[in-house]
Amino acid sequence: MRWSTGWYGGSRYGRLPRSGRPVPGLETTWTVNWPAPRVRAAGSGALAVAVVGDCGADDQQFQESLTAVRSESWRALTRWPGSYLTIARSGDQLAVLGDLAGQHPVYWRTDGAGTWWSTSATALAALDGAPVDPTALAAHLALAQPDVLGQRSLHRSVSRVPTGHLLLIGPQGAGALRYEPAEYEPVELRDAAPRVRAALSEAVGLRCDGRPVSADLAGLDSTTLTCLAAQRGAVTAVTFADARLRDDDLAYAVRTAATVPGLAHRTVPGSPETVYYAGLEDLPALPVTDAPNAYVVTASIKRTVLDTVAGRHTAGVHLTGAAGDTALSAPSSYLADLLRERRHHRAWQHAQAHARLRHTSALALLRRARPAARTYLAGALRTAASELRRPSRPWVPQAERPVSWTPLLATADWMTPDVRGRLAGALDVAAELADGPARLAAWTDRQDLARVGADTTGLRDIALAAYGIEVAAPFLDNEVVRACLAVPADQRGTPGRYKPLLGEAFARSDVLPPFVLTRVTKGGFNALAYAGLRQHASVLMDLLGPSSRLAAAGLVTEAPVAAMLQRAAAGLPTAQGALHLAIAAEVWLRQLKTAPEWWEVNSRVATA
Repeated sequence: MRWSTGWYGGSRYGRLPRSGRPVPGLETTWTVNWPAPRVRAAGSGALAVAVVGDCGADDQQFQESLTAVRSESWRALTRWPGSYLTIARSGDQLAVLGDLAGQHPVYWRTDGAGTWWSTSATALAALDGAPVDPTALAAHLALAQPDVLGQRSLHRSVSRVPTGHLLLIGPQGAGALRYEPAEYEPVELRDAAPRVRAALSEAVGLRCDGRPVSADLAGLDSTTLTCLAAQRGAVTAVTFADARLRDDDLAYAVRTAATVPGLAHRTVPGSPETVYYAGLEDLPALPVTDAPNAYVVTASIKRTVLDTVAGRHTAGVHLTGAAGDTALSAPSSYLADLLRERRHHRAWQHAQAHARLRHTSALALLRRARPAARTYLAGALRTAASELRRPSRPWVPQAERPVSWTPLLATADWMTPDVRGRLAGALDVAAELADGPARLAAWTDRQDLARVGADTTGLRDIALAAYGIEVAAPFLDNEVVRACLAVPADQRGTPGRYKPLLGEAFARSDVLPPFVLTRVTKGGFNALAYAGLRQHASVLMDLLGPSSRLAAAGLVTEAPVAAMLQRAAAGLPTAQGALHLAIAAEVWLRQLKTAPEWWEVNSRVATA
């Protein structure tokens, strides 16, 4: 696993990161397993800056950034193309900035001697064996919103920097400081389109740096990235095509590859084992991740795709369309914002159109949205806390429940009353500290991106560990996120057009064939999810049964989980998302016991 860390304080720090490489110009800052070309630094001593990851600043821009560091204009250090961690020192102030989408998270812990920071919470916990925080893990399972508990991480004694914030450390201590607006000034879709096209083009171009390039070629998002890459050179385009999916991804991929020069297309056929949950009986074969990761559920599918890529080249970069749905579209929950802002005519028009697509009524959609229109984040947190103090609910599909800023998932109803009560108390505390946007869509967009970003980091670990292939997700880059989310949700998610922002961005370009831009379909993996639930039910029951780490902590109880797995075996609607979260968390807890050593003794201090 790649990670970075640093120390701020006196000279007597007793640990060093194992296999750590010092960052030039920044004392007591190290990277672990990052290749040298992905670590850049300028300045030294009291004025220095470094970036770790994919950063598109040229040498002159990077050297000139020291001016921004001197004036502590921290946000300016996040405006280059790419996805990267930034560490900057100005006098006695040290700023550590992750990205806007959780691929470079930042954590810290402070003691009497100073402050350790890191991109790995697990590494900081390992300094003294700090245990997992069961209440924070309950929040992860019950709400799946990374910022819902603010600065509380999954480990006791370790704090996290929320999305859009930086870590600022100085003589007075350490704390998180917001540098990114909670929501952006709205930009009309037509006006934002050129900026979206430019940001995506720069993001893809940054990765086309001479390494072999491969890319998923499936839906509209990944197809856009593939075609952008093909303008810069040869691309191996891969399409996972399992007959059980019954979508038209392959048909569009074949047609695209025949139309766009530079694409070498490879079809990846499915097999009985390319289903969700395959391989979970062999946990040591999965890479250790810093947090529960959704890709452990689909690892067999991802590995089948990467097998094909590795057969063509190694040490390359693979582009994925992860987060395209969130960046380019919006769920119909934005109706709550329209109601709150008393834009009733537009709310009614959009509700009618969404209702036709979902075979329901406009009034039903507006009734679902109304509760969220009458509150904000703090009120929603208190409502969720009140729900947790009541008895568990019978399961119904999430789409049938009222829209909420903080919807409780089925996993919340699998927990013991004691755990539910402690989580309720934590949500009450979070409500007092809530620093959320005025619009529901702005909150859910940021949470979705942070969740996808963290999961994509896990996919990158899988690809690097087994194949030496770098996974890149351009839709998660800072400048792409900013360009897309500035467009109001009701314009990105307008029901009359499929991903209108992408269509407008590339309509008058030669990047995408016209038939791609007029596509209105999207593939899905439900068939493989249900097949995996049926084929691997015994493994899942073992993971979440009496020997479960989650069960020991009261985070799941056996009866409702068994009932949900029985529903899946019978082909009935199932809380798939809740099961994915629980399985990923259980795998993570078991892997923590076998994680490699993070630290070694600082011999200079030990012998002093």
